[in-house]
Amino acid sequence: MSGSKLPIDQSDPLSANPQRSDVDHAAETKAGKGITRRGFLKGAGVAAAGTALLEGAQVFSREAVAATRGEHNGVKEYGPGPIAVTLHVNGKEQTVHIEPRTTLADALRVDMALTGTKVVCDRGACSACTVLLDNMPINSCMTLAMDAVGHRVTTIEGLAKNGEMHPMQAAFVKHDALQCGFCTPGMVMTCSALLGKNPKPTEEDVRYAIAGNLCRCGTYPKIFAAAQEVAGASTPESTRNA
Repeated sequence: MSGSKLPIDQSDPLSANPQRSDVDHAAETKAGKGITRRGFLKGAGVAAAGTALLEGAQVFSREAVAATRGEHNGVKEYGPGPIAVTLHVNGKEQTVHIEPRTTLADALRVDMALTGTKVVCDRGACSACTVLLDNMPINSCMTLAMDAVGHRVTTIEGLAKNGEMHPMQAAFVKHDALQCGFCTPGMVMTCSALLGKNPKPTEEDVRYAIAGNLCRCGTYPKIFAAAQEVAGASTPESTRNA
């Protein structure tokens, strides 16, 4: 019984249809008149795949040539190795050889030895790495050094003039507006930028300006006092006794 086969029930569509499909296919092949539907679909699929493959190869070839020339859609590409970059930092032009992925914070600290700029979170969350880019406070850990080309960069070292501390730096020392010191350079840069735009800020203005600068030691009241003293405002009793 294991070698016997059950007879095919022609009335059963599940068993009859495959038989008729094979017969129809054989008849189409034997007739050989023109192009069959099955043959047309197969040919169209092969042609479409071949066209897509050819177009992909051509695009890849063009991109490879563009990469070799260092250009893509009119934009010059750099890297991945080090390249010469000239930055205007603290009033001087300095040329460094860095990879295109180098952040401004790393270029300042590692390549220019300007370690006053602190990197704490390295995610743009604490603003300890704040420097001025054309007098605008920015997070240097989130800014590529190459994006600073053609702009004026000022770090905490650049605030002092002729060996004298900037008034904001002196006010921070006077009011003891620092403890661990990691946030201090960023706080000083942000406050000095505020006074550059608003010479007479209120305490609320100072609070708003340094909202993105985190001080884990909690010296905020003394920071408010230092900033307002530089602005010539009277120091509130609440911050003076903090």
